[in-house]
Amino acid sequence: MDNAAGDLCLAELIRLRASTSPNHPYIEDARSTRLIDYRGLDARIGDWRSLFEALRLVPGSPVLVAVSDPIAFAVAHLAAISSGMRAVPLDPSLPLGEPQRTSDLIGGAALVVVDTELSAERYSGEVALVDVATGRPVHPLFDPRPMPETGSSDVSTGSAVMFTSGSTGVPKGVELPERQLLFVAGQIAANNQLTTGDRGFNSLPLFHVNAQVVGLLATLLAGATLVVDSSFHRTGFWELLAERRITWLNAVPAILAVLTRDGAPVPDLGLRFIRSASAPLPDAVRESLSGIPLVVSWGMTEGASQIAATAPGDRSHPGSVGLPLGSEIRVRAEDGTDTPVDEIGVLWIRGPGIVSSYLFGRAPERFDSDGWLNTADLGRIDADGYVYLHGRADDVINRGGEKVYPAEVEEVLLGDARVLEAVVVAKPDDVLGAVPKAYVIPVREMSVIAADLVASLQSRCDAELPRFKRPAQIVVVKDLPRAPTGKVQRSRVRSLAETGAM
Repeated sequence: MDNAAGDLCLAELIRLRASTSPNHPYIEDARSTRLIDYRGLDARIGDWRSLFEALRLVPGSPVLVAVSDPIAFAVAHLAAISSGMRAVPLDPSLPLGEPQRTSDLIGGAALVVVDTELSAERYSGEVALVDVATGRPVHPLFDPRPMPETGSSDVSTGSAVMFTSGSTGVPKGVELPERQLLFVAGQIAANNQLTTGDRGFNSLPLFHVNAQVVGLLATLLAGATLVVDSSFHRTGFWELLAERRITWLNAVPAILAVLTRDGAPVPDLGLRFIRSASAPLPDAVRESLSGIPLVVSWGMTEGASQIAATAPGDRSHPGSVGLPLGSEIRVRAEDGTDTPVDEIGVLWIRGPGIVSSYLFGRAPERFDSDGWLNTADLGRIDADGYVYLHGRADDVINRGGEKVYPAEVEEVLLGDARVLEAVVVAKPDDVLGAVPKAYVIPVREMSVIAADLVASLQSRCDAELPRFKRPAQIVVVKDLPRAPTGKVQRSRVRSLAETGAM
């Protein structure tokens, strides 16, 4: 990574890249010849800044970005942050009322950037629409005003505002100031040893914090190139990476499982590494990728995407998500005391890469008086400082007083080559309180008889798990409820299991 970029704000960083590497590609479309070099990025962001001024936006105004084209999204998103606005990325596939709902949630008049034709009647006067292609308003202008005081840490420049899962009620807003985003991006660029010659590949949704920080910002800090695709396509995937001369891949376990479980060997493309995030990487998938250096990481929105990670190719601690990078991690028992080495507890985090509060002071109980955040993730730390994940605290199954960690059962199920994904949740039981219920998705390319697969998996669990950890029921399904990032929504699966709907 370029050390000269370390202390700059985002606008200064973009101008530096435009002056030192004007013709170097910053972002390229995987399916066409479209690209933007660093000089073009600076110019387009200047156009957006002029538009914000013409619309009389003031610093701190929310700019909602609901754009499906990844290149157009990247420019609008970076323009909003570097212009001192609050960029609010949205999933463009959500219902057309989502921008208005989000605007109401954050409490400020909003500018919404779109790339599809929308009906103005669906929005109140508090929302203005701008076509990302033309930069022209397509809805009557509004009286702009900044968001109300958020209760979040001081934001003297731009920021990104995102919302965590609302499975337990109203979604919690997270404001990530520019300095926090760049700090974490710098940790990522350094850990991944990114240089100007790197060409990353990202097909993850850019409205998610992972792709924004790991992809857009870490690439910018390194002065490198990012190739983006609007979605993941398995067919021809490796050939596309070879054609585009990709040096590293940003992916999630679900994508890597699909790529490695279809029976075809992973070709030697000369990749420096593959980065896995968003969910635990099953051991079977790690083994399938044994010929390519891996970066396995753990993060969350509150940590601007990354909290811990392994160095590229570090396989010294199998199953680990690596060492803390730029932040502190501790493991606490239910009584709040630190657990001994290698004992499972709740992971708490603190540091410059971690938020110190939620928007508008929501969920204050998640933070202690010393600034530590309760992640609600279960994990342990070994004697060498490596972090291991064991699921979510609310996913633990209390079976008659015995604790069952779903991740342990899922690893056993994933040991069968016919299983693509496995999810274990609690099913209510009149006697024991709850028992494990497993859902498995078979590899699509294989001919699988559900009854035979269930019988085989039950035998495997009998051989490898204590009785209380064995699933009371195993169900073969075609798919499960998912978030836009592709991650299975366990809370919805758990609800379906409780009601018997699936």
